[in-house]
Amino acid sequence: MQNAIRYAIAILMLAASAFAGVTISSPAPGSTAASPVHFVASASSSAPITAMRIYVDSTSVFLTFSNNLDTLVSMSVGTHSVVVQAWDSTGAVFKAPETITVNSTTSGNVNVTSPANNATLASPFQVTASASASKPITAMQIYLDGNLVFTNNAANLNTNVSASPGTHSLVVQAWDSGGAFYKQFLTINVSTSSPVPPGAIVKSDIEDMSGWENCTVCAGAGGNGPPAGFSMQQFQASPSLDGSSAKFSIWGSTPYSDALWWKQLGGNNAIQNFKYDVLFYITAPQFVQALEFDVNQSNGNTKFIFGTQCNVSARLWDVWDTAAATWRHTNIACPPPTAFVWHHLTWEFTRNSGQTIFVALTFDGVKHYLNAVYSAKPVGGTEINVAFQMDGDFAQHAYSVWLDNVTLTYW
Repeated sequence: MQNAIRYAIAILMLAASAFAGVTISSPAPGSTAASPVHFVASASSSAPITAMRIYVDSTSVFLTFSNNLDTLVSMSVGTHSVVVQAWDSTGAVFKAPETITVNSTTSGNVNVTSPANNATLASPFQVTASASASKPITAMQIYLDGNLVFTNNAANLNTNVSASPGTHSLVVQAWDSGGAFYKQFLTINVSTSSPVPPGAIVKSDIEDMSGWENCTVCAGAGGNGPPAGFSMQQFQASPSLDGSSAKFSIWGSTPYSDALWWKQLGGNNAIQNFKYDVLFYITAPQFVQALEFDVNQSNGNTKFIFGTQCNVSARLWDVWDTAAATWRHTNIACPPPTAFVWHHLTWEFTRNSGQTIFVALTFDGVKHYLNAVYSAKPVGGTEINVAFQMDGDFAQHAYSVWLDNVTLTYW
């Protein structure tokens, strides 16, 4: 009987593994093709696929945050080693290697002179490109994340494109008079459009810094809530935008229990302006009661709490009224964040001698101005820190959030 059980388990495990991996539909292994080479592939796993990447001769040439890809890759004449790789939400990696031979290149091409591939830039950014072919070029277009954003009937283009902060795919495409088309694919990273003031202090990749502090009971109402299970795991390779994110998790048996993490950055009493910039990724938004993103400052006699939360249960962004020790609803919507994508959040704050001022919120490229003003409270000490809090729901379902590129700019 035990042998039969073991055999059945082995069969189930083999069956499950058969449904996980990368499938390359085009090009076929060992095939010969002309450049640009048409790649079509998909990936599957028991957990959601979060990204796919194409490597040619061990060099990354294409990235998508999806479970499938359909793209053209320019390759030189000769034999090449190709690997299509995928990641799922647990960090598992799947690969499909093959060898192909490129015997020729097409008679036309697109040359993008700006921006460079994998460039980091502010929005709007300039796109300049030209196209050539054996037949006259009749049109050129720009696609951002698969959406047409520009077109003209010429063999060159020079225009500005607006994009939300984050990572985007950019495709410049051209057609000739015979109907043939040519493409160049790029990945770009758009930073916040607001310039950093001269002399500002910038603390980057805060999620990778040592010395994070935490608590659970202190995160509850009145600083005395029920305890939750929680953890922070730094230097996560996936999901990540720069190869090193931080994973925050919460669980437990008591409903509506919370966990709070914060990182002290040193005091500076003269600072009055703050920009808190963070990208976050979540796999189970249905279990979120609220996600809190804070900046705190004490200047020796006054404490300024720039507390903000995506109040998923109320579907609104809230800000903290320090003097009254309560949350205040804004009129800015915050429904459950979409799962398995990176969300970009930027808060801008300022203060005077006795008030916290919530200036603006930018979420996934959409900016909202609040200019909400609340009184601070008297307190000793000197500090500046950033904080992140996760709130549990009615059943205290376990869930995780990844933070990346956490940056605080202040002046």
